[in-house]
Amino acid sequence: MSEKFNSQKAPEPVGLYPHARKVGELLFLSGVGPRERGTKIIPGVTLDEAGKIIDYDIETQCRSVFNNVKLILEASGSSWDQLVDVTVFLTNMKDDFATYNKIYAEYFKDNQPCRTTVEINCLPTPIAIELKCTATV
Repeated sequence: MSEKFNSQKAPEPVGLYPHARKVGELLFLSGVGPRERGTKIIPGVTLDEAGKIIDYDIETQCRSVFNNVKLILEASGSSWDQLVDVTVFLTNMKDDFATYNKIYAEYFKDNQPCRTTVEINCLPTPIAIELKCTATV
């Protein structure tokens, strides 16, 4: 048996999927990016008229993604300290890993879930980072 959750504070999913799904005592989050709810604004991203990235600030995006994860966890009956596994997708490992890793250490200094960081070619929206998380409930 499973239960679906959607946060009223986190950005709307870009497809047909819930923010999170609880199965037993585990909570699985769908991929979470830095967008803001109710808008197309992506913190830390400057787009041209065609919607292509002109410039981005990975620190701003990281902080926004972490905040969105927190909002989804709380709406789903979990919390930041209950994260047990985090998969991070970066579109530019060479330029962004050091900054991302520094900010990650700020947010996860007390709770240290397992972590995998992967570089990918692109994400479904013009963002540079996305998290896929598992937590306990």
